[in-house]
Amino acid sequence: MSSTKKSEVILAVLAYSFCSGSLVLVNKLILHYLPYPSLVIAVQLLATLAFILGATTFGIIDVDPLMWDCVVPYLAYTVAFSLGVFCNMKSLTLSNVETIIVFRALAPFLVSILDALFLGRQWPSARSWGGLSLIVLGALGYALTDEQFQSQGMNAYFWPTLYLFVISFEMAYGKNIIKSVPLKTRTGPVFYTNLLGFPPMIMFAAMGKEFQHSYEDMWAHDEYRFPPMGLALLGLGCVVGTAIGYSSWWCRGQVSAASFTLIGVMNKCVTVLVNLCIWDQHAAPAGIASLSLCLLGGVIYQQAPMQDFVKQSDIVVADSKDDDFQDNTAASEELTPLKKRNGDFV
Repeated sequence: MSSTKKSEVILAVLAYSFCSGSLVLVNKLILHYLPYPSLVIAVQLLATLAFILGATTFGIIDVDPLMWDCVVPYLAYTVAFSLGVFCNMKSLTLSNVETIIVFRALAPFLVSILDALFLGRQWPSARSWGGLSLIVLGALGYALTDEQFQSQGMNAYFWPTLYLFVISFEMAYGKNIIKSVPLKTRTGPVFYTNLLGFPPMIMFAAMGKEFQHSYEDMWAHDEYRFPPMGLALLGLGCVVGTAIGYSSWWCRGQVSAASFTLIGVMNKCVTVLVNLCIWDQHAAPAGIASLSLCLLGGVIYQQAPMQDFVKQSDIVVADSKDDDFQDNTAASEELTPLKKRNGDFV
């Protein structure tokens, strides 16, 4: 891997990490003032579409046109994306931030399996299985110390559990879309997901009677109006939501589905620390220790290489019996993606 490629991967990971951690906290603050999760997400999606339309009109960015061949695969992703966002927002209204982070920490375990079964990756190494096991143990340890689990039982974990399965499918299918759908611009995936995701959010809002509740809370009586702080935070959420739309697809294109999922877990460490300073719904010290175990597992984990590399290596080993040493060395260099050559990894 060249130094330019390494820099791009690092920048993509940092951008996604910052936006992901920020959006969780911002949305939690928004819901404190405006407890309408689907409407909040719908506004954020609409703001991103408005940005894309405005920037395209003035020639600042390019975007792929709507094509039915591209819309069809993105529809399945949009369903998972919309359901995942809805489950995440419902979880934020009923649980603390740490609960969502821990359930998200279980996702790399499921995505690693999907990576191996459907996306051409090897099964995780023993070291990676160990790291993923630590993540699971940390999550279970957290559940045993969480006050909401003790008082409400599994009812407190319905939405986070559903979020876990939906986000795991979304992560794996999103990687498959990048590999199979020929969009030419970086704005293309953002445009498709936000445009196709807006109608389901409106539907979720209607099903949850959020239009009715918002009217009753904010407009039915003269003394009630949308709180200024809530509107300011909503504006900030629109900015961060647009940023994560770009950074997430950028990062997803640079790493495997499991690694992308794991990055989303690891960057939540900062989210927890900030959350402890803001909210009084944070976890007990034992719960934070369990969460730290999850993060340790993330550090141990290593991205699995592609299965094609293993098959090609086996062919090279078999053929090496009849080739001279120099030919074997040249072939090995071509088939080994992380071999160092002339000071660079290629």
